[in-house]
Amino acid sequence: MGRRWGLLGLLFLTACSNSEYDISEQRQKACTDVAAGAVPEPAPASPRSTPEPRDGRESFIVRYRQGGRVSAAAVQRLGGQVKAQYRSIPAVAARLTDEERARLAEDPDVERIEPDGELRALGTPILAGSVEEYTSAVRMVQAPGVWDANEDGVLDTGAPVGAGIRVCVIDSGIDRRHPELTIPYVAGYDFVDDDEDPSDETDGVRGIGHGTHVAGIIAAQLSSGGATYPNSSPNGMVGVAPGAELLIARVLNVQERASVSKVLLALEWCQRQGARIASLSLGSPVNMGRTAQEAFQAASDAGMLVVAAAGNDSSPGNQAPLSYPAAFPSVLAVGAVDELEEVAAFSNGGETLSLMAPGVNVLSSVTLQGATVAQLDAQGQPFDSRSLFFAPAGEYTGKLIDCGMGEGQGCKGGTCDGFVAYVRLTGSSSASRIAQSVIRQGARAIIFGTDESESQDWQLALDGPGKNWVPTLAVGRESRASVLKHLGRDTHVNLRGVDYAYFPGTSMAAPHVSGVAALVWSARPAMKASEVRSLLEETARDLGEQGHDAQSGHGLVQAKAALDALQKRP
Repeated sequence: MGRRWGLLGLLFLTACSNSEYDISEQRQKACTDVAAGAVPEPAPASPRSTPEPRDGRESFIVRYRQGGRVSAAAVQRLGGQVKAQYRSIPAVAARLTDEERARLAEDPDVERIEPDGELRALGTPILAGSVEEYTSAVRMVQAPGVWDANEDGVLDTGAPVGAGIRVCVIDSGIDRRHPELTIPYVAGYDFVDDDEDPSDETDGVRGIGHGTHVAGIIAAQLSSGGATYPNSSPNGMVGVAPGAELLIARVLNVQERASVSKVLLALEWCQRQGARIASLSLGSPVNMGRTAQEAFQAASDAGMLVVAAAGNDSSPGNQAPLSYPAAFPSVLAVGAVDELEEVAAFSNGGETLSLMAPGVNVLSSVTLQGATVAQLDAQGQPFDSRSLFFAPAGEYTGKLIDCGMGEGQGCKGGTCDGFVAYVRLTGSSSASRIAQSVIRQGARAIIFGTDESESQDWQLALDGPGKNWVPTLAVGRESRASVLKHLGRDTHVNLRGVDYAYFPGTSMAAPHVSGVAALVWSARPAMKASEVRSLLEETARDLGEQGHDAQSGHGLVQAKAALDALQKRP
């Protein structure tokens, strides 16, 4: 696992596929009844979540010729397993053996057979709250200027808030228990578990809250806070369009992966549910295929504005091309800017990049208790610390033991009765591997000493979701020496669960644009999707080179500027 984490890409974190590491020495001397880094024993899998059988078949999308006879029954007669038949395009999704695929390709009505690829994660509103809920990102896109012109924390009477506009979030589902989202949620469908509960969860394993974060950016409510960070508004935060209605289509599983076929099914479901806008914070660097391109074009032709994250594969001096579906011509591609309104180093670009929006350290809702706030003190002395993502909430007080680099039996003086492990973490170290090692030696809490400065932006993560860990935090280089002075003394580690998190990525930028589009559309519902898109592009704040460019598109989306321009139009 890398030293830094984040939604730097449409995938949030790539979970390690191995549930255990091969640490033979620790297994010889490990404490009993310790399952470190393993996924808890799940309940018996229901048929809906059973993995596809390994029967020699692979998943494909079969595209029929325009005007040809689309026959799911013909695919089944050949032995294929039909998973879906689409309405907007003449195609079916099916699992086929090589022989079945070859025989199907001989059908004169079949135009092409494409692999079913994989993508990853890239009501009435409450009227009164507090301006403390207006995040820097929401202010950057000028949303408060649209619905709270006098900055009194109350939605202005008659102001556009997104009312009547349905935004369909095609993502990892949401935590419907989150107080920010109970009012805007209208309906949902889970294309992972095939049911009508779009919760970010399968067989007891909860996801990381990616879809909940995206949904909060769009429509979180005033005065609806959950458990928040210290020194932040007790009412949480507010979304760009707090009056918008949310449709939730879950396509990403708890490992943040989705098939193309499920995304296309979700797109059609959004249309049937009356969505004006589809927001996709997911994607792939690989082209999704011509059939997928046709499906997105069909959604656009039907009057839906499709917004997608540009992707997060770039690095300083090396801009990567747009991910898919953002790269499709019919899709509004959104890149990310930082707090200084500069293009984020990770943000992908290209000639069809449309708009930019906040995508660095964006605060929004996550799965309840899905993030943690760290507290560390020894003998009453507090230290600046940061929790690791996927480390569980909880607290423990015990003797601080120096475990060196964490490998082997390095926790000298530690016992199976429990202790707090201090581990030096280098740039090449695996936090998860080391955590598993010291937990097996009896550690009930872990402190990682890093080389990072506490004045910089960084975060560590353990493998997840759904794995067994202990409360784990990290200290920067400024605090390491002081912490080590307390070796052998009682040290207190406390991770308090919160319902919000700061995420980076174009995954966060796309819903800002979706929210602004909802504001504009609610002000003039008769507008066409193409007109909404053009208005947002024309009124964006130019960044970088003058005019449209491949790095920043038309510029930073601006809600008030768009509404002001709209009022001048007949």
